Amino acid sequence: MSAETTSPTPSTAIAVNLTDFPGLKRLATTYSTGFEQLAPYYAGDPSDDSAWSAAITSAQRSDGESRQIARVVQAQLRTRDAPASAVQAADRLADPKTVAIVTGQQAGLFGGPLYTLLKAITAIRLATDIEQRFEVPTVAVFWVDAEDHDLDEIRSCNVLDSDQQLVPVALDLDAPPGTPACAVSLGPEINTALDRLAAALPVTDFTNDVLAALRNSYAEGTGLVTGFASWLERLLGPRGLVVFDSSDRHAKPLVTDLFVRELSNLGVTSSLARSAGAQLQAAGFHAQVEPPPDGVALFLQDGSRQSIRHDGGQLRIGDRRLEPSALVTRVERDAACLSPNVLLRPLVQDRLFPTICCVPGPNELAYLGQLKQVYHHFNLSMPLMAPRLSATIVDTAVVKFLRRTNIALDALQPQDEAALNRLLGSQLPPDVERTLNTAQTTTDEAITAVIAAVGAVDPTLSGAAESTRGRMSRDLANLQNKVVQAAKRKDQTLRRQFSRAQSQMFPRGSAQERVVAGVSLLNRYGPALIDRLLNDSALDTTHHWVLAV
Repeated sequence: MSAETTSPTPSTAIAVNLTDFPGLKRLATTYSTGFEQLAPYYAGDPSDDSAWSAAITSAQRSDGESRQIARVVQAQLRTRDAPASAVQAADRLADPKTVAIVTGQQAGLFGGPLYTLLKAITAIRLATDIEQRFEVPTVAVFWVDAEDHDLDEIRSCNVLDSDQQLVPVALDLDAPPGTPACAVSLGPEINTALDRLAAALPVTDFTNDVLAALRNSYAEGTGLVTGFASWLERLLGPRGLVVFDSSDRHAKPLVTDLFVRELSNLGVTSSLARSAGAQLQAAGFHAQVEPPPDGVALFLQDGSRQSIRHDGGQLRIGDRRLEPSALVTRVERDAACLSPNVLLRPLVQDRLFPTICCVPGPNELAYLGQLKQVYHHFNLSMPLMAPRLSATIVDTAVVKFLRRTNIALDALQPQDEAALNRLLGSQLPPDVERTLNTAQTTTDEAITAVIAAVGAVDPTLSGAAESTRGRMSRDLANLQNKVVQAAKRKDQTLRRQFSRAQSQMFPRGSAQERVVAGVSLLNRYGPALIDRLLNDSALDTTHHWVLAV
């Protein structure tokens, strides 16, 4: 497992090397373990204090810019009746000395997968650390990608039932293709989805409180994005997290110049990102995004979210063609008609907020590595990138099982019993295994001698002797397998422990943090989960953590 215990929580935490955790690509692991190999693609090394000092100096703003974004955020939070600590944090954005740690995600149903919660918690931890170490006011901001239109992904989540089996919970939506999440208003179907969630969750001491809070946030008549933002604020607003709905039309005029520059330099953003992707591939990494040559890094918000292409100096939106100047005129009148795509979104985010650091997931980290020259093209300073906390939350019994068996985590990912059989085989009494291995070796040596002897008497008997070797080898292998099967039947406890670890670590073969909703784990462990993730100083982002709360 290549795991190590880290103080001060040796009995309930296992630190796993990122290179040993299944599913992480080389770029993500190299970023944490060998940053110098990726230095040309990022603003600086987040482990270097001088990089933080430079980022802070670069991000601090004028009074006017600070007050503008502070007013927009404050209005949002008042509308959602956000916790007082979140409002106070938003007020600090009006101070030109204030800097921000920004993370974000789409508005996944009931808070989305665990990694959404891990991102927000990492941002809070980092903001606290930077404020203390550099004596600069620092705010943690969660950017809700409210204009994302992948409703099939947003409308569902997975929870673990009482048998630790993955159960999908979905919101029935009847929205046309291309509808952004911010345009979805919750009707009676949200109550049906909440009832489905209540039926799937095992009853714990925390279930009633969790469901009551969810029903309050995801109330009929509110927006899907508002429900997500309100739920996240309930969880982490008291810890100072500022949740920002990126679809806010009052924020768009503050980034009109970015939209105009993109429309006035058709193809440049896509070309720069594509070139950086090719360089990463040549260096042995991968390109996370491959923007089309005719791509424009914007969507038109005109009832639905529509891609924009360029062709011969003109823009193409569906079947329509228009001059870039016509869209520029419209944007200058109503900036809310546009939204950024994946390439421009980080720049819009960092133009609105005094961002010194972004907290991305592994895949986001990869595409952000393609944007350094894009930032330069827009005359913006690229912030630092600090990977999010990576963790799997399990029962104490699972931690004990992993420690006792030292089983490799990648052996738990496949949804079969191959690793279990190997583990059971390793549990055989030493004398049984030794005796069987000795028998196999001794038999092979004896038959080899027999083959040589009978060959000297009659060469035609060599084939019969080889057949005998094969039968004896198969018989011994079958005997060994029968012994393993007997041990398997005898040790049902080990089987149950393996199955429990497998279902919690890799439900249906996927990493827990990517497929299990954070609400599922909050239902099981309550507020102690957030307290542990926020306050355990041993947890770093250079390992994957297997934690018992």
